[in-house]
Amino acid sequence: MNNKPITILYIEDNSADVVLVAEMLAEERNFPCTLENAATLAAGMERLQAGGIDLTLLDLSLPDSHGLETFLVLKNREGGMPVIVMTGTDDEALAVKAVQAGAQDYLVKRHLSANLLVRAIRYAIEREKLIASLRQAFEQIKTLKGFIPICASCKNVRDDQGFWHQVESYIRDHSEAEFSHGICPECAEKLYPQFVKKSPRQ
Repeated sequence: MNNKPITILYIEDNSADVVLVAEMLAEERNFPCTLENAATLAAGMERLQAGGIDLTLLDLSLPDSHGLETFLVLKNREGGMPVIVMTGTDDEALAVKAVQAGAQDYLVKRHLSANLLVRAIRYAIEREKLIASLRQAFEQIKTLKGFIPICASCKNVRDDQGFWHQVESYIRDHSEAEFSHGICPECAEKLYPQFVKKSPRQ
């Protein structure tokens, strides 16, 4: 991950916790970022809809929302936004459920340190990028599912508009696959028999 400044939204109603996180982030000079705060889930959702947020730190006990539902509402509305759940020791089991539901990580507040916080943020953003790339790749693969008309003789493939293409070009246009060319032993023997050594059995 590069050192491009990121913007973090901390949805937390405890001002002391917000100050603590801000101080920890300020300690890490090689981690340029801006921390914004929303004291309620509704305010946080409104800020996220405005755009420009790279990651959300989320407390699960807010004035207008409590428990796992807090995360689920955020996830359902914000999609690919990386979220780290901030929790007290008593809520650790709940935080694990949030991770199972799609949160990138969870941090126990009483065990928090500047290094741990920044590392979790970095990893969460990178993991979310990887997940997005995999999701895109799967969607591209899906376009190759189903019946693909192929010529029984030349093996060209017909597209949806009725045009015929080489298999290579068709797959390249419908996925991120790349080709490296070689020649199988059978074709080598047919095309270049003078260069292919036959085994004693042949």
